[in-house]
Amino acid sequence: MRIIQLMVFSLTAAMALPAAADADAGPDWNLAADSPQPGKLDLGMAGEYPAKIARYLLARGASTASISPDGDAVAFKYNVTGNPQLWLIEATGSTARQLTFGNGITFFQWAPNSRELIYGADNNGDERESYYLITKDGASERLVLPATESGFRNFGTFSADSKHIYYASTERNGIDFDIYRADVVDGRTERLYEGKFAFYPRRVSADGRWLIITESVGEDADNLYLLDLEDNTLKTLSAPDPRANHHDGGFAWRRDSRGFYFATNRNREFAALTYYDLHTGKQQLIKSTDHDIEQVRLCAEDQYLIWSENRDGFTFLAGIDLQSSEPIAPDDMPGGVHSLTCSQSRAVALVRTNSWSTPGDLTTWFLRSGQTQQIFKANLAGLDPARLVKPVSIRITARDGVETQGLLYLPNNNKDKLPILFMVHGGPTAQAKADFSSTVQYHVGRGMAVFESNVRGSTGFGRTYTQLDDREKRLDSVRDLVDMLDYFESHPRIDTSRAAVIGGSYGGYAVNAVLAAYPEAFKAGVALFGVADWVTALEIASPALKASDRIEYGDINKSRWRKFYMQHSPIQQADQIRVPVLYSHGVNDPRIDISETEIMVKRLRANGVDAPYIRLSDEGHGWRKLNNQIFYFTREAQFLEQQLSNTE
Repeated sequence: MRIIQLMVFSLTAAMALPAAADADAGPDWNLAADSPQPGKLDLGMAGEYPAKIARYLLARGASTASISPDGDAVAFKYNVTGNPQLWLIEATGSTARQLTFGNGITFFQWAPNSRELIYGADNNGDERESYYLITKDGASERLVLPATESGFRNFGTFSADSKHIYYASTERNGIDFDIYRADVVDGRTERLYEGKFAFYPRRVSADGRWLIITESVGEDADNLYLLDLEDNTLKTLSAPDPRANHHDGGFAWRRDSRGFYFATNRNREFAALTYYDLHTGKQQLIKSTDHDIEQVRLCAEDQYLIWSENRDGFTFLAGIDLQSSEPIAPDDMPGGVHSLTCSQSRAVALVRTNSWSTPGDLTTWFLRSGQTQQIFKANLAGLDPARLVKPVSIRITARDGVETQGLLYLPNNNKDKLPILFMVHGGPTAQAKADFSSTVQYHVGRGMAVFESNVRGSTGFGRTYTQLDDREKRLDSVRDLVDMLDYFESHPRIDTSRAAVIGGSYGGYAVNAVLAAYPEAFKAGVALFGVADWVTALEIASPALKASDRIEYGDINKSRWRKFYMQHSPIQQADQIRVPVLYSHGVNDPRIDISETEIMVKRLRANGVDAPYIRLSDEGHGWRKLNNQIFYFTREAQFLEQQLSNTE
């Protein structure tokens, strides 16, 4: 094993450098940066390999998708136009129709009447959403709630009669999420509950009496409540110590409003299928496995209960006929990552498949027979699906004995020693899954190995694992990347001397941190909208992040944590970075201020380290627009190929 010294400054030395001394919040327009410019798009020819990066980016499929409550139609987000828009297709298959035509939508949800949908839209990624109601034929559309300057919102659900919506908003003080109800006809709003930090509405009972509410307890957990809508009193259902997750699998009310199904990891490592009985106040365990149960859905007038299991980033679908107690499952589903919705009145469900070989196919699952029918197929922009590579799950033991995991992609029919690209997901409470990634498949197609790492703190591997990066343990997750790289030293097809690390958001922090703390490990880095200084990042985080950050990172207003992050933020060790790093950030990012990236660019350039920088003036936390995606990822691909070439 290669031994690499962890480099940190003493607390005294760290405190000599004021937090964010190099940059104020907001962009420094005097800092040299690249920005998208009009130009000729180089697609190459269909069937030509290695294919151009633009072809992988133009491979388009359905993203978020949902079947209507009556089971007749399917709505989905689709960004074939260059912006994510709302589209509609019949549940039995037809030509898809585009419903929205603006700058793009952020979310949508069917109304229970199946005649209308609500969707959100913000301004170039600033995450301050307006809400709109549109009929499913697209002929009528109206504004329900306009955006407000201090109103970060979190949409919850419709009332059963489709007349009201429930949502959370920070509009009262710009910090705390309160629970609101709004009339979808006249837009009148009523604050139902005054929250502290992050209270979110989830699902309302069919009789209109009870609203499920969760309170964020870190990024991985929540407390569970019922709000009585008759008198606005709050009842605690579950507020365990240690903390647990109740909401990731969703909530499915019975039609008689006597209780609901959900998944929780309370008192266990993995989320188990659970039923809460409203009258007895007790929770009943329905099914548990050695994997997280997700996507709990109650279908066809409560006859079928269906769900998914997450096994190392691959999704498996299951269910039960509640009348006969017989298990059900769909026939002939491909591998990958599946999202699941179902009709409330008919025995039909919708499966969206996103995998290494498709960016989003839609399939109807007939629950009684198990038969399936594909109704929408993604466009691979001329790419051959047989050339797209399936990942393999790899388990790696870190130096302290913790077992970590990741997904390894290796090029087909290539026996040479390959450079390797480490990808780090955001979150940090998220998971790299076996879904479609344009950049992964492009680099694999060009002869590069790609490893999508699930360092400690990732979800999907048990409650304990998710919390192993909390607070002082933060640097343990950074060290995992080096231990993972050491593992591949003995791999016959991987050249660890040609390794790069890439990540966005929290993954961007991880890039900054590992390059600074372990300067000999990687040959290059790519950091997208990542954190440089935790002090400033936690101080100016958006309200949703502040609500969970106090658990995940500690309260930055307390001297203990301020001192900790003044020592252990990447900017404090930036002088140790010795390899080229490509940086990028959106000007409108409400989660991580652009100054976090620009301070790193300035520091590296001052030290003579190559730090190219791409600034996008019409994007927020990530790139939504097709032209920006093509511009950025073309530059990213060029940078990585240059840095990891086999020539000295």
